[in-house]
Amino acid sequence: MTEQLRPMPTDWRRALAVVAHPDDLEYGCAAAVAAWTDGGREVAYLLATRGEAGIDTLEPERCAPLREQEQRASAAVVGVSRVEFLDHRDGVIEYGLDLRRDIAAAIRRHRPELLVTLNHRDTWGGAAWNTPDHRAVGRATLDAAADAGNRWIFPELTDQGLEPWSGVRWVAVAGSATPTHAVDATVGLERSVRSLLAHRTYVEVLTDQDPEEYCRTFLTGHVEASAERFGGRPAVAFELFAR
Repeated sequence: MTEQLRPMPTDWRRALAVVAHPDDLEYGCAAAVAAWTDGGREVAYLLATRGEAGIDTLEPERCAPLREQEQRASAAVVGVSRVEFLDHRDGVIEYGLDLRRDIAAAIRRHRPELLVTLNHRDTWGGAAWNTPDHRAVGRATLDAAADAGNRWIFPELTDQGLEPWSGVRWVAVAGSATPTHAVDATVGLERSVRSLLAHRTYVEVLTDQDPEEYCRTFLTGHVEASAERFGGRPAVAFELFAR
């Protein structure tokens, strides 16, 4: 028998979602974000880059502000108003102390109980290779959850007025090939489609399909794939690491 996905914890008030690029959150977990904000929870977004290398026909200096604008509009659709960018270079993010420090600083600022990130492993569970940016940011987020609570790691953050925060209780990884938990996507699905569609400039270079049809087909298939393991309900699945 296929092991069932457990409901995600609900006894928290603040979450911080940390990913590499604009659209990373919309390709899978925006329906969960909509459900969380509907329930009165605070969710903030932190993006390592502005996605400036993501569109071949647009130079990075023109692409970055456009993708930032689309990301802010996309976040607003699912009830997120706090969107920050770290300005690491798109496509060449390096896992290391600088990235860990930047994410730890954001955790200290936002003081979340839940961190959300994207698949940090080499593949998507098979032959499809994951990107270096996703791997670096996902792994750094898992590590920064501990860094944020230790005053002797990156002590310069304390000097900047960012006191240690040991309150992260879980890190939820979207896009994992080994999910353990899920959020019902029934109510948030429609807004997740509109949230992804807000990245219209990016979506239009990915497909010849009608953009709305493309977004709806992709996201509906994504949440329905988890339904068998979640009582028949469409769901956003996560691999949950407790702390």
